Amino acid sequence: MILPLGPQNIFIFNQGAAHRKFVMALPVVVTAALCDTLLILISVSGVSLVVIAIPQLQVILYSLGFIFLMYIGWTIWHSDAGDSDQKQAVPVKKQILFALSISLLNPHAILDTVGVIGINAVQYAERTELIAFALACILVSWIAFTLLAIIGRVVKTIDKAGKGLKIINKISAVSMWGIAGFILIEVFRML
Repeated sequence: MILPLGPQNIFIFNQGAAHRKFVMALPVVVTAALCDTLLILISVSGVSLVVIAIPQLQVILYSLGFIFLMYIGWTIWHSDAGDSDQKQAVPVKKQILFALSISLLNPHAILDTVGVIGINAVQYAERTELIAFALACILVSWIAFTLLAIIGRVVKTIDKAGKGLKIINKISAVSMWGIAGFILIEVFRML
C-alpha cells in the first residue's frame, strides 16, 4: 500500500531530494508517519466496518478521491524537479501543512487504510494479535517514509540536473491518474 508513489510519497521523496541535509526533510517524514499512525489506529479500532456498511459514504469518499488524485497528478506533472534546491525545498511550516493535507484529506489513502488495514485487522480476535498487527503496520509506515526521503536525497545527489526526478514525477502523475481512473470505475459500479 505504501510503495506506489502517490501524492504523499512523492512529496516526501521530493523533499528528501530538495534539501541539502536529510534532517531538513524530517518534518514531512514525521508528519506523514504520524498521520498514517492515526489512520491505522482508527482503522484497526473498527471504523472500517462503519465505512463498509454505508455505501453512500463510500461513493462520496471515492468521488473525492478521484478529484483529489486528478488535481495532485496535474500538480506533480507540472512541477519542475530540475529547479534548484532552494526552489524545491519547502519551509518547515509548509512541509507540515502540506503533509497533513495529503495525508488526511486524501480520500484514496483513507479508503486504502480503512479498506485494507481495517479489513485485515478484523481477522485478529485476540487483543495482543491486533496490537501486534497495528504496531507492525505503523512500523512499516515509519520505515517506508524515512526510506523515501533518504532515497530522494540519494537520487538528487546522483542526478544533479533533476532529469531523473522529472521522469519520476511524470510516472507518478500518470500512476495517480490511473488510480483515479480505477476509482471512477468503482464509483460507477456503486451507483
